[in-house]
Amino acid sequence: MKVAVTYENGRVFQHFGHTAQFKLYDIEDGKVVRQEVVDTNGSGHGALAGFLTAKGVDTLICGGIGGGAQTALSQAGIRLYGGVNGGADEAVAALLAGTLAFNPDVRCSHHDHAHEGGHSCGGHGEGHTCSDHGCGGSCGH
Repeated sequence: MKVAVTYENGRVFQHFGHTAQFKLYDIEDGKVVRQEVVDTNGSGHGALAGFLTAKGVDTLICGGIGGGAQTALSQAGIRLYGGVNGGADEAVAALLAGTLAFNPDVRCSHHDHAHEGGHSCGGHGEGHTCSDHGCGGSCGH
């Protein structure tokens, strides 16, 4: 198994289409045997599915993700665990333990549209969610 996590400063980055890095984990016998951080080199949204496929990824852990990217991942055969917050390493450990908290219905349908309070879907700082800012978390962050 090869797991990718949207990555920023050790944490699960909260907007798939704008992630600048992924942390990749090679899993054998239920354990991480290799890990590396890779730059997306400006690839975004739908192109990221191809980027992950080229890296041999079969599982993705991320925060918010739009419907188009979900479709591209599904077509590429990549399992999605979205709506995840916290540390990247901890998320992978939880996945391997069968305890990962994720949202199977995660959506980020507000791409580049302002939420209440004037912030955009991809504009959350570390540790902040849409619900912290009053939009009710409707974009899956």
